[in-house]
Amino acid sequence: MQYKYFPQTEQEIQEMLQKIGVEKIEDLYADIPESIRFKGEYDIPEAKSESEIRAFMSALGQLNDQLICFAGAGIYDHYTPAVIPSIIQRSEFLTSYTPYQAEISQGTLHYIFEFQSMMAELTGMDISNASMYDGATATAEAVLMAYAAAKKATRVLVSEALDPKVRRVIDTYAKFQGIEIVTIKSVNGITDRDEMLRLLTEGGVAGVVVQSPNYYGIVEDFTGFAEAIHEQKALFIINNVVADLAVLKTPREWGADIAVGDGQSLGIPMTFGGPGVGYLCCTEKLMRKMPGRIVGKTVDQNGQRAFVLTLQAREQHIRRQKATSNICSNQSLMALFVTIYLSLMGKEGIKEAAELSYAGAHHLCDRLLATGKFTLTYNQPFFNEFCVDYEGDLDPLIQRCIDCGYLPGVKVGEHTLMLAVTEQRTKEEIDDLVEILSK
Repeated sequence: MQYKYFPQTEQEIQEMLQKIGVEKIEDLYADIPESIRFKGEYDIPEAKSESEIRAFMSALGQLNDQLICFAGAGIYDHYTPAVIPSIIQRSEFLTSYTPYQAEISQGTLHYIFEFQSMMAELTGMDISNASMYDGATATAEAVLMAYAAAKKATRVLVSEALDPKVRRVIDTYAKFQGIEIVTIKSVNGITDRDEMLRLLTEGGVAGVVVQSPNYYGIVEDFTGFAEAIHEQKALFIINNVVADLAVLKTPREWGADIAVGDGQSLGIPMTFGGPGVGYLCCTEKLMRKMPGRIVGKTVDQNGQRAFVLTLQAREQHIRRQKATSNICSNQSLMALFVTIYLSLMGKEGIKEAAELSYAGAHHLCDRLLATGKFTLTYNQPFFNEFCVDYEGDLDPLIQRCIDCGYLPGVKVGEHTLMLAVTEQRTKEEIDDLVEILSK
């Protein structure tokens, strides 16, 4: 049977094998010991028609439990306007790779420019790049920026209240760059300011990374942080859930030099954990240290508006040793997703979504505390996510909620449950969850 979509014929395969000096494909794996080679048959179905494939995939999808989600920890169940998937599936968006040829990539360059403008406005910063893979890599890249901007400093201070997933990515990036990552201890769920000041005065600090709302959902107060950090010639880096900036103080208002985080909260579906889209914004002074690229607006020789790649400080375009990063492609399709979302929602729309999330979380917290079976883990201000302690065994409690169709949160300690509420959750769903948890 001929498979017209297979890229090579049997004759072409034999010609390639002959060219490299081997007789059969199996010879390419001669270095792999026989003892670890898989000898069985792969559990792959026979060839199917399109309708059979659709039925097969649909059956697989039915194996997933569709739960009402009260879990967060970096991925949140926000509303996605129905028109967005239709727009991003247009061929000029879905199949575009990277806009090297500006004259035929004006649509792509335009929406990246709008994405940058919106991220800069949300964070209050001067400059935004053309998006990153996700919030974790954006934060790690900010650490590299701080290291590159420092003269001789090799230490970066990271709050213990930063999302552990982000911290692990930072550690990976730093390990091979000669950067020492030092943890600032947290007290009652927030960054210990006195500990930070002590570590700063020891010297050699290139940057400080904090998060708000932090991993536990607490909105931290960074009053005086920027002044203390800048006094030691270090950079101040803040990681945010970007949707929350519709109502919270911006990184610029806190005096940050670099603002980073994930844009998943701007309507991108959870899709079992990704993809998201990272944002990285900074002051104009740090623009040349920024990874990735920047799209700018200009006019062509006829005086018409045009968009171009303005800055590309990466290894494909300059000497490798001078590159600020090896970030190459970005989550451009997700940047488009976020751009359409923000355009549809507008300033009042994202503010309303944030306020509904806040109100729902505080209603849920009050209801849980009123049962007498839960206590607030940290007596701190929170936005739409918070932690409660439960004296009993959490695992059967979580399982009971799942059996009833609810994902009640994320277990972050033996007796600690972290719950998140977005504008998607109704009062009835919140009250039902409390009823299940209180039984």
